[in-house]
Amino acid sequence: MTIGLIPGSFDPFHNGHLEVVERASHIFDEIVVAAIRNPQKSTSLFNLEERRDMIAESCAHIKNVRIVSISTLLVNVAKDVNATAIVKGLRAVSDFEAELQMAQMNRSLSGVETLFIPSSSSHSFIASRLLREVARYGGDVRPFVPAPVAIRLAAKFEGETE
Repeated sequence: MTIGLIPGSFDPFHNGHLEVVERASHIFDEIVVAAIRNPQKSTSLFNLEERRDMIAESCAHIKNVRIVSISTLLVNVAKDVNATAIVKGLRAVSDFEAELQMAQMNRSLSGVETLFIPSSSSHSFIASRLLREVARYGGDVRPFVPAPVAIRLAAKFEGETE
């Protein structure tokens, strides 16, 4: 059985993330999406449980997906879930530089390979950081996120004023 592990902070989960999960679901027997607490990023908008719920609701139509949340080394999770490969989405060349270094470190630590899936041009500009900002100031993020995420973003910023 082949298992693809898709890690990310997913704060929030967006259509670019969903595209990677959907495409990877055709390559692997099982996909494990791992919402990660990333200490290198500033405080999160959604806690791990909220992110896990949003991902599960957004991926409900994909039958071979399992969702986990973690706050440990990715290679430990890869071992725990018996991952065949780590799957990462790429939006631009700048993503590749950082992801390549992580892929090489992960392979050195665990032997697990990383598979890169380039996003389609319709999703290449979407970033969680930008979506948080647009939602915070009342912009419409519905074209860029699955419906369950749009609802939670609206609720998170409801009544907030500058």
